[in-house]
Amino acid sequence: MLDEPRAGRLAAWGNALLAGLAAPDDAAARAVGEDWTHRVAGLPGEPGPVGLTLALGRLRALGVVGLRIALPAPGHPLGLCGPPEFNAAALEAGEAVLASGAALGLTPEVSHVGAPEEGLFEVLWRCRAVRQAPPADVPSLGEAERELAEVMRDATEALTRLDVAGAGPMALARLEAYRARMERGRQLLAPGYPPRAVRVLELAQRVGALVEIAAESEPGAAVSAGQMAERDRLLRPVERAARRARVAAYNAYAEELERQRG
Repeated sequence: MLDEPRAGRLAAWGNALLAGLAAPDDAAARAVGEDWTHRVAGLPGEPGPVGLTLALGRLRALGVVGLRIALPAPGHPLGLCGPPEFNAAALEAGEAVLASGAALGLTPEVSHVGAPEEGLFEVLWRCRAVRQAPPADVPSLGEAERELAEVMRDATEALTRLDVAGAGPMALARLEAYRARMERGRQLLAPGYPPRAVRVLELAQRVGALVEIAAESEPGAAVSAGQMAERDRLLRPVERAARRARVAAYNAYAEELERQRG
């Protein structure tokens, strides 16, 4: 959770484009982020993979009015609605984008460009048919915010007793790098999102970073196998709540649009 999901960038800036708040090339560039390139394969009406600018325009022509995300994990199909083939691809990728207004979904396939140590990636989004059904286990923004506060309150005291908050030098360095990255890119989400969605996403990202750091704390932070198992048990609901909150934040645009239309 230290990095923004690709599905989140694509949905947020795709929504800004659909709302007329971002130019096509700008929205595509922001969705690509630091990757080398993004292309989309399997779009209805397109014989082969196309660039992201063209793909977003094609989705709009197909009737797409908003984009949601899914962040599934084993045993938790968060944001998915089927069919099983699409769910399996989304679970393998750990993320997906689903279109409102057309029964389509996108899952990313990520590969290196050049030498792996160069850290350049190209992404091929596979477009597949999905069911038009409510997404699994996605809370409202208010529910997500309350849940995050509750699970953090419940877990913090126990984690402190176990001394697994990730206070070693490596953990502190990771937390400092995360804070610096957050400060460099303060614009969360994209134009058109409500302020509460930005607040919930910022909290979810911070909580997710702390979960990762605590889970990967150096030897000695949890002094026995039993304490490490207890640490993992305590962190699971926190990680789950942070993922649910991220999905709620990224999906806020599409959810609000559907309320207005309904």
